[in-house]
Amino acid sequence: MTPQDNRKLKVFECFKSIQGESTYAGRLCYFIRLAGCNLRCSYCDTQKALSFDSHTEILTPEELTQRAVSSGCNLVEITGGEPLMQLENVCVLCERLIAAGGMTVLIETNGSIDASSLPPEVIRIFDWKTPSSGESSKMNLDNYRYLRKCDQVKFVISNRTDYDFMLRKVKDFSLFRKTENILASPVSGSMDGAELISWMLEDNFPGRLNIQLHKCFKDVL
Repeated sequence: MTPQDNRKLKVFECFKSIQGESTYAGRLCYFIRLAGCNLRCSYCDTQKALSFDSHTEILTPEELTQRAVSSGCNLVEITGGEPLMQLENVCVLCERLIAAGGMTVLIETNGSIDASSLPPEVIRIFDWKTPSSGESSKMNLDNYRYLRKCDQVKFVISNRTDYDFMLRKVKDFSLFRKTENILASPVSGSMDGAELISWMLEDNFPGRLNIQLHKCFKDVL
């Protein structure tokens, strides 16, 4: 057996849909959702993928790359769960996707695991956990100290405490000097988006309101 044969990823699901979040919202995207997560956020909307035992398939980076290419999408997102729990093989997967050519590769990660070993071509979307998640103390802060222009930071907002937390972190880590892609995402079903917009207007917050489009159209997606 070759080393390549040992490269396996626990996959919860793969699917083609509309990208629902980030600055890529609205584009067709091929999603690779990996199983397993190291956090247990109160507002998690993918609890079905939290356990490594929740995987439906075990696939190699090469097999996943072929599926992504066959989808016809030029945008691919690796998500979870927490994809960086399978970091070594995720790096290989990213390399294969980039080598296939013509694809933009996104990683959505909860920010608790060092992402510096990912290939530089990969766009990293960090979900900085707010107080209402119950996991805000578990962030790997180097991910934000060494943020790049192409990277994105999402704050999921449940209440005013979360919003004020976001403002402090944006200031303390000079996030807008590093990237313009700061996303404020109201928790679906519990945070009034209009109220969040009013706070952003009051503070002239230069970030982006991040509405989950896939939930707006869940009956067709």
